[in-house]
Amino acid sequence: MCIKKTQWEKSVDFHGHACIGLALGYRVAEAALRAFGQKRAEDEEMVAIVENDSCAVDAIQVITGCTVGKGNMILRDFGKQAYTFALRDLNKAIRITIISHAGEKHEALPALRQKVLAGDASAEEKDLFQKINDELLKDYLTRPLEEVCKVAEIDYDLPQKARIFPSVTCSCCDEKVMEPRARLKSGKPACIPCAEKYDRGWGNI
Repeated sequence: MCIKKTQWEKSVDFHGHACIGLALGYRVAEAALRAFGQKRAEDEEMVAIVENDSCAVDAIQVITGCTVGKGNMILRDFGKQAYTFALRDLNKAIRITIISHAGEKHEALPALRQKVLAGDASAEEKDLFQKINDELLKDYLTRPLEEVCKVAEIDYDLPQKARIFPSVTCSCCDEKVMEPRARLKSGKPACIPCAEKYDRGWGNI
């Protein structure tokens, strides 16, 4: 018998492991769908503008159907736990931010994480780090949504829908590049990496 996976399990499968960041993205996605009364986006009817490149973004892609490849997820990496969602047909937008839960567990976690990642943690510290992570993960997944996410309706000018552009061949590396991303180098089309190469000839001085 095939057991249907939960949306959380699908998010973990996609991301590769369960973590607090993924849980936060999962709850953000839940909040967005609830606020709009929507199901997962099949096309570009919903747009997400995410302001970080953390683990949270993977859960948002899985749950909302807003993905980078489909063109209805836009990354503006400001390093902020803030997310804007919009519906094109209703011209409605919301901004979701994470509500901080300050406490002893949260305060202890950064120092423990640093020691674990640096390989300096004792066996007891590693166990404590895992225990705190597990407790916080469960807390974020089970806490009432309104205690995790702050949702505010906002005015927002939606970006255009994703377009398919013709490709041109870079005159330097001979690889294809989307026409609006191409640059001119010595009067010929070039991709961004090739166009940005600049050597003033001072290397041997």
